[in-house]
Amino acid sequence: MRITDIQRCEARPGRLVEWTLSPATVAAAAALPEDSRPPAYIQESHIRTAKCVREDGLFVPTWLGTAFDLPGPVDLDALQEALRAWTVRHETLRSGFRWAGDELRRFTLDAADVSLHREDVGDFPDAGALVRHLEERFDTVADALRWPNFLFTAVVRDDSATVCLAFDHSNVDAYSLERIPAEVTELYAAGRAGAVPDSRTSVASYVDFCRIERADADGIDARHAIVGRWREFIRRCDGTLPGFPVDLGLEPGGPLPRQRMLCEPLADAQEAAAFEAYCRPYGGSQVGLLAATGLIVHELGGQPVYRTVVPFHTRVKSRWSDSVGWYVGGAPIEVPVDRAAGLRDTLRTVRDELRAARPLARMPLARVLSLLGADFRPASPDLYSIVSYVDARSIPGAERWSEQRAHALLRVSYGDQVCVWVNRLHEGLWLASRYPDTDVAAKNLRLYVERLRDHIASVAHGSLTAVS
Repeated sequence: MRITDIQRCEARPGRLVEWTLSPATVAAAAALPEDSRPPAYIQESHIRTAKCVREDGLFVPTWLGTAFDLPGPVDLDALQEALRAWTVRHETLRSGFRWAGDELRRFTLDAADVSLHREDVGDFPDAGALVRHLEERFDTVADALRWPNFLFTAVVRDDSATVCLAFDHSNVDAYSLERIPAEVTELYAAGRAGAVPDSRTSVASYVDFCRIERADADGIDARHAIVGRWREFIRRCDGTLPGFPVDLGLEPGGPLPRQRMLCEPLADAQEAAAFEAYCRPYGGSQVGLLAATGLIVHELGGQPVYRTVVPFHTRVKSRWSDSVGWYVGGAPIEVPVDRAAGLRDTLRTVRDELRAARPLARMPLARVLSLLGADFRPASPDLYSIVSYVDARSIPGAERWSEQRAHALLRVSYGDQVCVWVNRLHEGLWLASRYPDTDVAAKNLRLYVERLRDHIASVAHGSLTAVS
């Protein structure tokens, strides 16, 4: 599934319909007692960051979404029931948080109390006006500091409908988004065929995962080896978490800048396969991308060591594989690149660093930072820059994403970090990035992407002259 923003997701005109949780459902939630299962550390950190940034006078939308087509004419009643059944299936969507003083307390609806309210918003003959309206609605509803914090929509036409769903990040990660088209399409097809959609409430609950992960995290103290590893890493990063080590044209201490989006193909299917084959002895394409990135940012920024936090999923047990939630942790790596003999040498170093660091991703960074006693009052939605890699080809329904015009959507608003996502799709490698909207950052990100593409192509074409 291509990652992009809503402006680039090939929106087409039509009649807009939207679904929210019904007034009866919202009223039932307001009367609920506290659910003893706590928020995940990553959820709490996200919500507290949003609160801090809002208190500093800036509204920073950070929702995620997905868009995909269904063939028409679409049965809106069947689609509504499919969306309701899918919401019931994933407990985190029935769960939210309230402030109790300075603490976040969870509440969770029973499945039987969930119903949707449908509204016919009207016709949008102009795609630009439609996109502007959707972005404004998603900004308003899919907000970290409100509940419900997600919105379902469909743009209906005679021959098809584009289903477009948006969620506050506390509900979903990229893997969750990429599973949605197949799940909703399956439920919709069952409803159209007269079957009762299977809500499969036995799908493992992210809310349960939050309880388990938090209990494990609360069981360590500042003397734990993981905390010590992070302490040393942050010390070598001059007391902070690492940004993208090239000039971004930012003024120190300046206001949080607007961001810009870059998304484009990085390699075709043949090149992606050749790059994977070359990198496989060292751990695969993720290792290759990080190694190439280390060499490129050294060339562009001059830092002798490439330090970064690598995102890893935390679905370490198969029971969580079908579950919607935010299953992501981070692990620190340090790659000396000033003395690297070339790509192969850097691949070995990255492989060894990832092997040593990966277990650290299972310990929430917010817990580690609290134990370090550092003052990390968040002023940006991103604590650090990332380069992320996911092979999405095995996700259910991935073979139909092109046919369904499926996209994963990022909200690009404000931020001082660089976030890069590379997805392996059936058609090749797709890159998306959001970065500060400065001319210097745009120039350096363009150079980074071009040189990353050159590294991949050089490997794929059997010539390492340019990279070793």
